Amino acid sequence: MLLKRLTEYGDRIADDLPAEFYREKQIHWVLDIAADGLTAKALNRKVSGRRRDQVVSMPVPYVQRSGTKVPPYLLVDSAEFVLGVPKKAKDGSVTEKDKDEATRRHDAYRQLALRWADGAKTEPAAQAVKSFLATGLPAFDIPPDMEAKDTVALMVGTRWLHQLESVQRLWAEEVRARKGGAAERRGLCLVCGEHRALLATIPEPVKKGAIPTAGGSNEGQLISINAPAQGRGGTTQLVNTPVCHRCGGRAMAVLNHLLASDRHRRRFRDDGVLLWWTKQAEPDLALDMFFDDQPEASDIEDLIDSMNEDPDPTAAELVDPDAFYGLSLGLNNARLVVRDWIDVPLGQAKKNLAAWYADHGVWDGWTGKTRYFPLWQLALSCGRWQGERYAPDSAPRGLEVDLLHAALHGIRPPARTLVLLLQRVHADQRVDAPRLALLRLLLNRSPDPQDHLMHRLDSDSKDPAYICGRLFAVLESVQSEALPDINTTLRDKYFSAAVSTPGVTLRRLFEDSGAHFKKLRRDKPAAHYALEFRLFEIYRKVMTDLPGHLDDVQQGRFIIGYTHQRYDDIAQRRVAAERKKATVPEQGTPASTSDTSA
Repeated sequence: MLLKRLTEYGDRIADDLPAEFYREKQIHWVLDIAADGLTAKALNRKVSGRRRDQVVSMPVPYVQRSGTKVPPYLLVDSAEFVLGVPKKAKDGSVTEKDKDEATRRHDAYRQLALRWADGAKTEPAAQAVKSFLATGLPAFDIPPDMEAKDTVALMVGTRWLHQLESVQRLWAEEVRARKGGAAERRGLCLVCGEHRALLATIPEPVKKGAIPTAGGSNEGQLISINAPAQGRGGTTQLVNTPVCHRCGGRAMAVLNHLLASDRHRRRFRDDGVLLWWTKQAEPDLALDMFFDDQPEASDIEDLIDSMNEDPDPTAAELVDPDAFYGLSLGLNNARLVVRDWIDVPLGQAKKNLAAWYADHGVWDGWTGKTRYFPLWQLALSCGRWQGERYAPDSAPRGLEVDLLHAALHGIRPPARTLVLLLQRVHADQRVDAPRLALLRLLLNRSPDPQDHLMHRLDSDSKDPAYICGRLFAVLESVQSEALPDINTTLRDKYFSAAVSTPGVTLRRLFEDSGAHFKKLRRDKPAAHYALEFRLFEIYRKVMTDLPGHLDDVQQGRFIIGYTHQRYDDIAQRRVAAERKKATVPEQGTPASTSDTSA
């Protein structure tokens, strides 16, 4: 199914794909051959790292090659093949073995190029190449700074020879011959369902470096069975996976195209990549927003509203022909690892994304608005807090991939996520908006309805853990009002203990708050009245049943209750300050504008 979806997408974007068995590659040298083929110039197109915008890069003939006698590419190849430049050791010396191998490779390149020239007799450029290989090459001076590994492309006049239709046609035939095996097999292709010549091996791997990996970066094969123990019935390569030449080449071309696309690719910060596309011609804006590193809150709210207002998504899927495809890949040595494959109606994908945002949105008391966070920030919130930010690369390995899987499938993240998050909260003594968002997501996707919490303060909640969190927040506010310049706060000293064992900790802090209220009664009577009323209002709900210990999920509800209360207190102070500012007249403005002439 995966290969079928790739080839279907390839048929749709055929104009954007390179020619069959071509791949984007940097050109280091241009061999500019004269029209008569008697002379040629080597034009250096190498650029330094500072001038990457001047790199000459284009699709050129390519196929995976290996073995002791590596075959050539057609026309565009390394200088070792094109001009017989031998490899050099680090000290600049050249061994006889390397000279012999360069000669062998150049001879093979020359034979393939002449085969094209002989078959394209009406092509003037082909005859120029034939003349150059026969008479011009022996007198050609190889530039001293040309290296054996440099890529050399041929040009006659103003035309790149590898872009000629005759070259593309011969190269496709050559690849089919190489990848069809010693004895050509014909059969039913599992991808297109037609009887065609079948591949013995996949012709093109994934480009080196296209998939982030913690280990060494290599080219990767989607299907690679090169040992009898790996194949069904002891068979190797594609015997049990019949794929025709067209489908195999097209699927890998599309895979590399997606890996090079900024719009259809999401590279994970530690390891792996996600590719996505849709069945219809234009990707959906909701998907673009989800894969953006900093989505706009207004766009997210529009998506959530659209899922609430539209007809039931299940009914809509029956008539909606569009679909969403997602492919998550990793790399193990030289083999691709398909971690996840998603094939769902587009309506269901949008429904899952809307639910993802609705489940983790956090109301911010400072702004009075709901905040949403991208995947990478939710994953990083499980990392180590370092002064003013999260320490780079401190997020648990693979967590971003796990969260993406949960978002696209509409399921709960792995159980380890809650444990990791609580560990960091206890270690850092910090609960911020991204951590609160991830915590709310984890609880909202719990099978227990009691864990499902609103995005802002729920003053009617009867959950003891949630109420204990609120109680601790008010006790912290009491201390802050009474002792604004204190160095070590309640949160610094007692937060972890209160979260784990609220029964003992909160009862003690409640009793100790009397000293703070005594100071507030003298210095800030209004604050004393408001805080005392709020504290006793909350404490009465749990005073006879303070829980002794909280498990991980209950600790999560405690932390959410604590943060909700803090944000609500912030919002109330903000509203009070705005109200006070509105009632105080500006300097020079009359206190009242009422008519007193009567």
